[in-house]
Formats: sequence, C-alpha cells, structure tokens
Amino acid sequence: MKKTLVGVLAAAMLFTGTAMAAPVTTVQKQLDGLTKQHEFPAALATTTEGNGRTTAYTSGTAELGKNVPVPRNGQVRVGSNTKAFVAAVVMQLVAEKKVELDAPVTKYLPGAIKDERITVRQLLNHTSGLANYTQYMGLDKFEELRHRYFEPRELLDIGNAHPPTHEPGAKFKYSNTNYVLLGLLIQKVTGRPVAENVDQRIVRKLNLRDTYWPGVGEQGINGKHPHGYAKTGNGVEDVTELDPSWGWAAGQIISTTKDLNAFYRGLLKGDLLPQKELDEMRKTVDTAGEMWPGVRYGLGIASFSLTCGGQYWGHGGDIHGYETRGGVTEQGRAFAVAVTALPGTFSDTPEEAAKAHDAVLATVDSALCGAK
Repeated sequence: MKKTLVGVLAAAMLFTGTAMAAPVTTVQKQLDGLTKQHEFPAALATTTEGNGRTTAYTSGTAELGKNVPVPRNGQVRVGSNTKAFVAAVVMQLVAEKKVELDAPVTKYLPGAIKDERITVRQLLNHTSGLANYTQYMGLDKFEELRHRYFEPRELLDIGNAHPPTHEPGAKFKYSNTNYVLLGLLIQKVTGRPVAENVDQRIVRKLNLRDTYWPGVGEQGINGKHPHGYAKTGNGVEDVTELDPSWGWAAGQIISTTKDLNAFYRGLLKGDLLPQKELDEMRKTVDTAGEMWPGVRYGLGIASFSLTCGGQYWGHGGDIHGYETRGGVTEQGRAFAVAVTALPGTFSDTPEEAAKAHDAVLATVDSALCGAK
C-alpha cells in the first residue's frame, strides 16, 4: 500500500449502519469503470458473503491490444498482502511460545540490525523506524532490475545502509525492511523456509488452491492469469514475467481475489490463531500522514473505515503489473479487487493517478457497503 491522496466518495454511498452486499450490477458497473474510465487493462473481483457464497466478476482484456477474456478468479501478484500472511505465521509462533512480541528482534537474529531496542511488535506494525529498502534499490529503473534475483540478506543490507527515520516505537512509518526481518526471523526460529511455513500453516490449512509463494528463480505465474503492465523507461511494458525476489517476505505471493477473501475471512474468524493473538493483531496505530484517512495499522493487517459505518480488515498490495485491495467486514462479508497495472501507469498527471486509485478503493467500499 502506498501513500496517496484519496477522496471520500461518500455521496455515492446510499446506506448507513451495518454493511450490506452491493447488487451484482453495481459491482460490475464499477469494474467496467476501472477499465474504461481509468484505463486499467483488466479488473477482477470476488465477493464472498457471510455464508461463504462467492461471486466472481471481470472486466477489460487479459492482454492489451487483443480481445482476450479475463479469466474469472485469475491469479495475480498480490504484493504486500504477503505481509498479512507472514504476520499470521509470526503470531502463530507467538502462540506457540517460540517468539515474544515485545522482545528485541536481535534476540532471534543477533547482529541483524544495529538498534537492539527494536521489537518484533514494532516490525509488525511498522513503528521500528528502519529505513525502507525499496526506496533505495533503484525501482524507478525497474527495467534494469526486472529479472534480477535478490537474496533476502541483500535486501536487509540495503535497508541497513541508510539511517533510521525515527526512534523505535515513536510513530508509524511503512517500511518493507520490517518484513524482510520477519521472514528471516521465521526461518531462524522454525529452521524452515518462510515460503514453506506460509504454505503449510496457512495455504494448506485454509485450502487456498490458487495461492503460492514463487520458488527461487521462478518468474512466471503458474495458473490462468491476466497480463500485468507497468510504466518503465521503455514506456508501458508487459511485466507479467519478473523476478519477485526483491519483494520476498514483504510482497512475493501470487493469489486470487477469491483466495484473498478466504484468507482474510479465515484469519479474522480465528481459524489460524487463538483469540489472544488475534486480538493483538487488531491493536492498531495511527497512520496519519502516511496512509489515507480512516486507516489504522495493526500487526500485519489494517482497519479501513467504511462510508456506511463500521470498518473492514485487510491489507492490499502494489507490485509492478498489479494492484489489489479488499478485506472483510466484522459481519464476515469479504471483497477483493485486482487491476492489472498500478494507478498512474496510463495517466499523464498525478491527479489522474490519484483518481484511479480512489476508484479502486471506492469499488471495495461500495461492495462492502452496498449501493443502488
């Protein structure tokens, strides 16, 4: 998730109080708006009702320049939604008494960072102050890094080479470096790869059939999927194939909107964690100045205000070629949407990019609130 200027489209919301399901025609109309008005090549979405019934939607084309149907429930790169999976594994280790939330991370990874005051909790809720490695690795020249493999320790080294942004615990400041450290922590404590932990502890337990962590050197997407597009120094390119190792435990997972709904529903229902650890995940910090209004960040998940009242829990993710947003309400209704380019890819101005991002968020809000 990125800092952005997001307008509140409250005038479009006709309901207040308890979240209600949007009619199919409304969801489809909004997806069509994402592809036609805001120029995303494709949009995919899934609603999951409180009883578990799912409905899939698509709009646009799976491949620019061709009239290729977008696969229903197609796989996409889900970026920072990976953090919620990783955080859930960490909290399972907390429940198993293998990790202490408020212990210094250097207790488990001696010498990994200089500041020995930084705790596991501060990594999870982005209050550590550690520099964000993705700001310094040259992603503005993505075409040069697209097929480059990064070892996790390389990513940590990039973050460690820059000064902290603030004192540990002082405030929220989003940093992917936090989740590289958490991935390393999982591996150190369990003696097994973080990808294997996510697969065995979450993916298999929730039967997320279309969710996986790409293996080392794996640059494609295994299942049916729409192509993803990004603006590079060469113009707008098809970047479906890329090495996602630069995201690792902060953003490497591939999934579908249906599986994301199942994951967040399962997590918030307590299918993955005891109540005590789930309550800890829902303890939030203010994100003022970093995220858009109405967002508070917990331990790997965030709460988002709904225009109809109440909130939903999720995360969201941005990675070259794909943006995903969504989550689950307190009533168990979930919605996830994916578009096949980041906002601004086909825009000439920052204002147009902000409107495109607003439209993605408004689609989530509408689906979880309801609109005629």
